Amino acid sequence: MSHQRVNGHAVSRLTVHIVWSTKYRYSVLKGDVQKKCRELLIQICDAEGVNILKGVVSKDHIHIEYLPSQDISTLVKKFKGRTSRRLQQEFPVLYKRYWVCIFGQ
Repeated sequence: MSHQRVNGHAVSRLTVHIVWSTKYRYSVLKGDVQKKCRELLIQICDAEGVNILKGVVSKDHIHIEYLPSQDISTLVKKFKGRTSRRLQQEFPVLYKRYWVCIFGQ
């Protein structure tokens, strides 16, 4: 029972394995970008009250435990949106890779 979350009158253990791929399947999550992405995901999980299982955040997936009051779609939106924006701000190479090629500048 130590792995279950107790909240009011409910006991729950909702876990999920989230796998993502980068746009156009470019392998950009390497080196410093991967480390920063991992840090951002950990920050988001801490802010949202989500537990990371096994203590591992890989470059293409994460195992999390969440509360019944949270939606998976909302969590994934926060993971993808916040990390994408912050990584593109910090690493201009990513911005050029994705946006300059689309708009032809």
